[in-house]
Amino acid sequence: MKIALDSKAQRITLSYLSSKETFLIEHGRIIMKTLLIALLSFILSATAMADGKNINYTVNGKSYQGYYVSPSAGAPLVLLIHDWDGLTDYEIKRANMLADMGYSVFAADLFGAGVRPTQIEDKRQHTGELYKDRGKMRNLLTGALDTAKAQGAKTSNAVVMGYCFGGAAVLEMARSGINMKGFVTFHGGLATPEGQNYSKAKGKFLIMHGSADTAIPLTQFASLATELEASGVQHEMITYSGAPHAFTVFDQESYRQDADKKSWQRFTEFLSDVTQ
Repeated sequence: MKIALDSKAQRITLSYLSSKETFLIEHGRIIMKTLLIALLSFILSATAMADGKNINYTVNGKSYQGYYVSPSAGAPLVLLIHDWDGLTDYEIKRANMLADMGYSVFAADLFGAGVRPTQIEDKRQHTGELYKDRGKMRNLLTGALDTAKAQGAKTSNAVVMGYCFGGAAVLEMARSGINMKGFVTFHGGLATPEGQNYSKAKGKFLIMHGSADTAIPLTQFASLATELEASGVQHEMITYSGAPHAFTVFDQESYRQDADKKSWQRFTEFLSDVTQ
């Protein structure tokens, strides 16, 4: 009698252990599957980020080097114009951020291949040359857009955006009458050259500026608002209190995280709206 009970107990114990082992095996399979999916997603994400490449191109016989990144064929294009430092890691980082959101980006080069000034005098020289020759600036901008097209970028719903000097270039492009869905500036130059206006401008404008910007004062901001309104241009203009010039540039004394995050969020909303 005792032996039978022990035998039954043994069978019950073995049965219980078998069920527990089965559960652990199945649970382990689920965990492994989840980890594999996560790993695959990481690899695909890393691959998408690695798609960016330097693009050598020429405009009027001079060599330039831009940066192109695209997550997929047919993604809306953002043409990105650099500040007076030239095309640097900052613009490339912003380009990759936009690519991660589903946009193709061509970061243009307006100074020339290998020209990345580090001294104030050199920066003033290179920007000054283009401020004095607006025709050349426009040619460089359309040349950059043509280069993006050659890379397979979809330009029918493209947006152009720029920082500081790049913002001034964006507005120059807008005044030329080029057909773009949007024109966006971050702490950009806002003054209109003598003899120019926005009568030919198309697309919507988004202007984001720091209230504490002493390089490009709010008088220019107000004048631009008056001009755009008089020309019937759809525009949205935002100021950020306490934000100085170049408030979006990471790791700089001028960087203001709150203004950077708010302006970037508004920019992404704007992109979603105008590129639909």
